[in-house]
Amino acid sequence: MPIFDLHAVAVIFGVALVGGILGLDRTAAGQFMISQPIVAGPLTGWLLGDTAAGLVIGAVLELIWVLDMPVGAFVPADSTIGAVSATAIAALGSAGNATPDLIGFSILLTTAMVPITMKVEGAVRTYNSRLADRAASAAGEDADRKLSRAHLSGLAVFFLKSFVLYLVFVPAGLIAVSLLIHLPLTVHRALAMFVKLLPLLGAALVVRKLSIRNLDLFFLAGFVAAAVMILVLHAHAWIVVFSVAAAGYAEVRYSERRS
Repeated sequence: MPIFDLHAVAVIFGVALVGGILGLDRTAAGQFMISQPIVAGPLTGWLLGDTAAGLVIGAVLELIWVLDMPVGAFVPADSTIGAVSATAIAALGSAGNATPDLIGFSILLTTAMVPITMKVEGAVRTYNSRLADRAASAAGEDADRKLSRAHLSGLAVFFLKSFVLYLVFVPAGLIAVSLLIHLPLTVHRALAMFVKLLPLLGAALVVRKLSIRNLDLFFLAGFVAAAVMILVLHAHAWIVVFSVAAAGYAEVRYSERRS
């Protein structure tokens, strides 16, 4: 059976359409946080019949890119394209039953595409800024009309950027998946292990970006205490939750007294 039959092409176009709309939420419109991987990944997985793969991919990529924000001139990785593309590749490449090795392979593929998304994002922002400059240079009522058209044109450009990238990334990923089955079993095992270790990598990146010196001692103490209560004392979950809440309240009171 060919990789891309009529149904597969229609599904890929559907993914590109949904992904393009989700991508607008990043900076162009709304910003309701539905573009975050932890939302976009499971949503894409649900639409394609593999919510579990979307949850895993979304959670992992959220950890990795959660602190990369488009502030000032910094252009972060497009985590929405990464999450949606990886989920689509994993779901479509497995008929809705993605295995850990396929999930890991999909994440690797979309992560390798990050430099492309960053360059395209930078080019789109430059183009949209020129639209705004041309609209601002107009005078009177004509300026208002040009500004409205520039705003709508900017939204369309952001949408088309994501839409076209999905039409490139998802088919390319599916072709790569068709080659994955020919790789040795050790590669598949390594990819499955890669997925299991990715949350640790994400947590390490978060700690590094926050700087360990700025981590609250109460937070660290609470984490250790919760781990001991669950693993050693086998405490009930509600006791652990109450203890953490009490520790958080104590931290707030302590910080208020110090200030």
